[in-house]
Amino acid sequence: MLVLLVFIIAFHVTSAALLFIATIDNAWWVGDSFFVDIWRICYNGTNCTEINDSFEGYSILQAVQASMILSTLLCCIGFLIFLLQLFRLKQGERFVLTSVIQLMSCLCVMIGASIYTDRRQDLHDKNGLYYAWTSDGRYGYSYILAWVSFAFTLVSGTMYMVLRKRK
Repeated sequence: MLVLLVFIIAFHVTSAALLFIATIDNAWWVGDSFFVDIWRICYNGTNCTEINDSFEGYSILQAVQASMILSTLLCCIGFLIFLLQLFRLKQGERFVLTSVIQLMSCLCVMIGASIYTDRRQDLHDKNGLYYAWTSDGRYGYSYILAWVSFAFTLVSGTMYMVLRKRK
């Protein structure tokens, strides 16, 4: 049981780290000379433009931003609740709340990454002035980490449900 507990703690911390990197780092859409994320567009590594309400479809990016921030917060809150539940509740009641919160985090990251996947091309087409140099890009590691963190939070939330039945 102790080995399983250590494994799930490491898994949860890894999930939180992946969510932080995916949310903060500037690599959702990348190319040879540019980086685009949900916060800004950078050319040549130095010339950065903040994405603000002057962008057409800015509400789409706000939805992605909010979903990613919420998923990161829920993952961190879930970990704190896990630590509290570990020592406070009886065996059958343990980790249910943590599992629900972790699965909500999973849902939020899935929503954010799905919105970005579906609407990225529309955003780039509607804001040609800003995205003119990005047509030859590809999905970056932050985008990929968002999907990996989706899988990690899903597995973590499921493991908490299994753990609640263990002695």
